[in-house]
Amino acid sequence: MSSRHGGQAVRSSYVRDLGRAFGGALLFSLPLLMTMEMWELGMALEPWRQLLYLVISLPLLYGLAHYAGFTNRRGTLQNILDVLVAVLVAAVTASVLLTLMGAWELANTRVATGQLVMQTVPAAIGALVARKQLAASGAEDRIHKGDYFGELFLMMAGALFLALNLAPTEEMQLVAYRIGPLTALAVMALSLVLLHLFVFEVGFAGQEEKETPMGAFMHFTVPGYAICLLASLLILSLLGMNDGHGIGAIAANTVVLAFPASLGAAAARLLV
Repeated sequence: MSSRHGGQAVRSSYVRDLGRAFGGALLFSLPLLMTMEMWELGMALEPWRQLLYLVISLPLLYGLAHYAGFTNRRGTLQNILDVLVAVLVAAVTASVLLTLMGAWELANTRVATGQLVMQTVPAAIGALVARKQLAASGAEDRIHKGDYFGELFLMMAGALFLALNLAPTEEMQLVAYRIGPLTALAVMALSLVLLHLFVFEVGFAGQEEKETPMGAFMHFTVPGYAICLLASLLILSLLGMNDGHGIGAIAANTVVLAFPASLGAAAARLLV
């Protein structure tokens, strides 16, 4: 009898976790699901870029399953299962919403697949962090004091997510086109300042209580901003936003996108 009740409790818990995963997928993917540029990328982006976009996202999703996850179970196999379930949840959520909004080009299989792929990754990220965001009580924190690389990974995840939300928009390229070198340097400085304020005030794991602001700056802020620049460059390149541009334009695009990416990196510790 007790084993039966135990099995029912496990199933009930998993159903609850799945419900949170769907909620997280909806919450995190909605901005992109309602962005026309993402619909168009699903139509216009070459299949090899879409495949690369999906493949590159898998290690990111695995890391999120390890550090967050929509269930409280752990281990390599469980993390892989969580990623697979999150991708399935994300695909179902994206399919339903694209259909409801009339944005899914089902008459063209290649285009429909591309649209689904582009929307699945951000929705899967939302599904994997749903337990931390939507649980009634705070989920267990899997980043422990001293886990420096875990913190850097979360910064990368936050940077990639926010960069992905803004990279497809024409406004980002317009801003990059209009600013000059001095303004670009000012944007970099502001990004570093804001990132540092978050890092030192939030209290990242591995940051000693008596660590000086300069120590935190060198230990987290500088590597974190470098991660933001790399994440921005990666997203822009994957989405074809840098195609046909010179080095100056690519640098401007990267610096401008790294500004919101740095905010995403800074806030990642709060989200996950």
